[in-house]
Amino acid sequence: MGDNTIRLFFALWPDSAARSQLVEIGREFSALPGRFNHADDLHMTLVFLGPVAEERMACILAAADRVPLQNFSLSLDLVASWRKPGILWCGPSLTSPLLLTQLVVDLEKELLECGFTPEKRCYKPHVTLVRKAPPVNTRMLSRPVHWPIDGFVLAASGGKGSGPRYRILKKWAADS
Repeated sequence: MGDNTIRLFFALWPDSAARSQLVEIGREFSALPGRFNHADDLHMTLVFLGPVAEERMACILAAADRVPLQNFSLSLDLVASWRKPGILWCGPSLTSPLLLTQLVVDLEKELLECGFTPEKRCYKPHVTLVRKAPPVNTRMLSRPVHWPIDGFVLAASGGKGSGPRYRILKKWAADS
């Protein structure tokens, strides 16, 4: 990554109650090897942009400004893992809520003007709890994480050390 690029992604950032619940779920797996996400880094990626030249930032911000968003809520009731790339995650057991799927589609559509093409693979909403984790048995949570969604963010990655690796660059609030 060059000096004039920044790794960007759009995401949902949990409120303190949802974040606390996600941290507690992660602690249940503390015996696992792997890299646990810092509490302040927990999020649900909507669209990953990757390394982006700074001069494209104005287009990205304008694209996000055009995306409509209504308040909705998520229920994260499943803990599972993906063998490759070794991700332990928490997410909804059912299909994505319509408003979440629409938010992703709207972001991808607006970002076309900035030269970004949508991912070909199907969007799978999840919050990464542990990276480089071994496979675990999928399980339903007895107490799902209730996550009210009232906006989305543009975030940058690249922090090092034991602190947060991501920083929020801008927030967009829901229209209603």
